[in-house]
Amino acid sequence: MTSALIVIDVQNDFCPGGALAVSGGNDIVTGINALMDDFSTVILTQDWHPAGHSSFASSHPGQAPMDLITMPYGPQVLWPDHCVQGTAGAAFHPDLRTDGDLIIRKGYNPAIDSYSAFFENDQTTPTGLEGYLKSRGITRLTMVGLALDFCVNYSAVDAARLGFDVTVREDLTRAIDMNGSRDAALTAMQDAGARIAV
Repeated sequence: MTSALIVIDVQNDFCPGGALAVSGGNDIVTGINALMDDFSTVILTQDWHPAGHSSFASSHPGQAPMDLITMPYGPQVLWPDHCVQGTAGAAFHPDLRTDGDLIIRKGYNPAIDSYSAFFENDQTTPTGLEGYLKSRGITRLTMVGLALDFCVNYSAVDAARLGFDVTVREDLTRAIDMNGSRDAALTAMQDAGARIAV
């Protein structure tokens, strides 16, 4: 009862055909569904941006997707419009089991992006997940989902920093892998104390 599975952003826009497709993103769904049976607590996260979000390249004239800009809270990659609230792209992959205990929606503040399941990108505004887990006595987390080098990475690093025992199932994630971001993320997660398993 002290373990939870965290399923990160397995949404249509991050799967093939989506606005910010991660190669092979849909290939992990069957394995994640099967893994859910091993956990008494399953929590899903969902990217949930308002239209015109500040992390969208379309909100910055003259900028293109994947450009890096500086926001008040630090560096920010600009993305294609994705996971806009209420759209088909923001919905979970249709084959994903969604009968979990909790859904954490993130990225809904128009001024701050939110990769981590625990904090917005200012690293101070909480999502509420930490309190939920601690109130239930959950200390061990297994993380899967999309994308390995952004939302999974930030979630795993934050969880380890908060004192959780963290395992990332690399076989049940996929990476955007932008300029070596996949390998950098694996290093960052391990440096923070997370285990990488397959």
